[in-house]
Amino acid sequence: MKQLHTRFRLITFIVIALLFIAGLYGVYSVNIYGRRWFSNSKNTRYQAAKNNVIAGDIIDRNGITLATTDQDGDRVYQSSLKSREAVVHLLGDRDGNVANGVDSFQANYLLGFETSLGERITDLFISQTRHGDDITLTADSKLCTAIMEAFQSGTRTKGKTGAAVVMNYKTGAVLALVSLPVFDPQNITDSVKSDTQHPFWNRALQSTLAPGSTFKIITAASALENLSGITDYTFVCTGATKVMDQYIHDYNMAQHGKISLEKAFTVSCNNTFAQCALMLGDDKLRKTAEDFGFNDNFLFRDIVVENSVYPTTNRNLVQIAWSGAGQSQIGATPLHMCMVASAIANDGVMMEPRLLTQVKSPAGLVRLRFSSKEYRRAVPEDIAKTLQGYMLEVVSSGTGSGARVQGLTIAGKTGSAEASINGKDVTNAWFVGYIDDDALPYACCVLVEEGDSGGSVAAPIAASIFEYIKEHYGN
Repeated sequence: MKQLHTRFRLITFIVIALLFIAGLYGVYSVNIYGRRWFSNSKNTRYQAAKNNVIAGDIIDRNGITLATTDQDGDRVYQSSLKSREAVVHLLGDRDGNVANGVDSFQANYLLGFETSLGERITDLFISQTRHGDDITLTADSKLCTAIMEAFQSGTRTKGKTGAAVVMNYKTGAVLALVSLPVFDPQNITDSVKSDTQHPFWNRALQSTLAPGSTFKIITAASALENLSGITDYTFVCTGATKVMDQYIHDYNMAQHGKISLEKAFTVSCNNTFAQCALMLGDDKLRKTAEDFGFNDNFLFRDIVVENSVYPTTNRNLVQIAWSGAGQSQIGATPLHMCMVASAIANDGVMMEPRLLTQVKSPAGLVRLRFSSKEYRRAVPEDIAKTLQGYMLEVVSSGTGSGARVQGLTIAGKTGSAEASINGKDVTNAWFVGYIDDDALPYACCVLVEEGDSGGSVAAPIAASIFEYIKEHYGN
C-alpha cells in the first residue's frame, strides 16, 4: 500500500511538472510568435483593426515621420519619392506586399493593442475612434536614401539587385536596411507587380545566399581556435588544390605560393581556406559557424529574418573544402553577415539587431523604451582581436582597398560568391566591414547580386556608407 501511495505521488508530480512546462512553453510561444501571428495578413482581427483604428506614426531616429494615417484613414508615407522608395522594405507597404515590414510586424503597437484597459474604456465611453501608438525607429531614413542613390548611380551597380545593412556593433541598433530594386508604396503599378526582379522581395532579410569569402571570417576563427600553431603554419597555393576528382581554385586563378593564414585572409586565398576546412573537418567548422548564429532559429524582438544555413548532412571532402571559402550550400542573409562583422568589431560579442527605440501613446507619453540585448558570444575575445587585425589589413593592403575612407580606419572582408540563377552561372559581390573607432561603432554589409568582384563592386558602396557616417555622425 505504501509503495502504491509513493508511486501515485510520483505520477502526480510528473503530471504537474509536465503541465508547468507546457504552460511555460505556451507563454514563451505567445511572447515570441505573438506579433508574427497577429500581423499575418490572414488574421481577421488584424484586418478588422486596420479598418477601425487610426494607426500610429512611424518615426525615424531624426524625428522624420515615415508613415502616418490621413483624415480618411488611409496609410500615407513621406512626400519625397526618393525617401519613400529608400525605406519601403524597412517599413513595408499598406497592401502588405513586403513581408514583415515595420508597418505590419509592429501592428500590435501601431493599432493600439498594447494600450491599457483604462484607455480602451475611455475611448469606448466617449465614442472616440481608437488611435494606435507611435513608434520611433533606430533607422536613419536619410542614410537609407544615400545608400539607394549610391547603388543607382554606380557604374557597376546601376540596375543591379542587392541589399545593404548598417548597424551599431555595440548596441545592435539598425541604422539602415535597404533592398534593391525599390518601388513607390503609394503607386504600385501593374509593372511593379510583374517585375521579374521581384521588388517586393526584401533581400536584406529574406535572401539566403552563399556568402563567399566573407565566410572566411568564420573559417579563420575556427582555425585560430582549433588548430594549434596555425598562425605559424605555411600554406602553399599553386592556384588550384585537387580534392578527390575536383580542383579548388582562386579568383582569377591567382597563385600565391607560400603563404600564412593572415596573408591568405588579406588576399582571400581560396586554396588556403579549403586546406583549413579539410584540416578542421566539417564538425568543427560547423560548430564555429553555429557559434556565429548559423542554423539558429532567429527570433529577434524587432526584426523577422530568414535563418542562415550551414549544411548538417554528411558531406564529401570537396564540399567541405569549398565550405572554407563560403560556398557549398552555405547560405546567409546580409543582415546576418552584418552581425558577423559586428561581432568581430565588438570583441567577439554579437548583439541582437533591433529597430525600435520607443513607443509613445496618442497622448505623447512614452509607453515603452527598448534597450540593447546581447545575442551571444560568437568567438573568444583574443581570437576576435586577431581577426580585427586581419580585417584591417584587408582594407589597408588587400582585396578590400575599395572601402577605404580618408580619415577613418576601416576593417573588412570581401566576397565574390559563385551562384547559379536560372541555369546561369553568376558571381555575387559581397563586402562586410566596420569603422574601427569607438566613437563611430558602425558596421555594414553590402550585397550586389551578379556584381562579380566584391572588392571592386561592393566595397565602394561600403565606402560611401562610411563616408556618410563620417560626415553626419562624426564630431
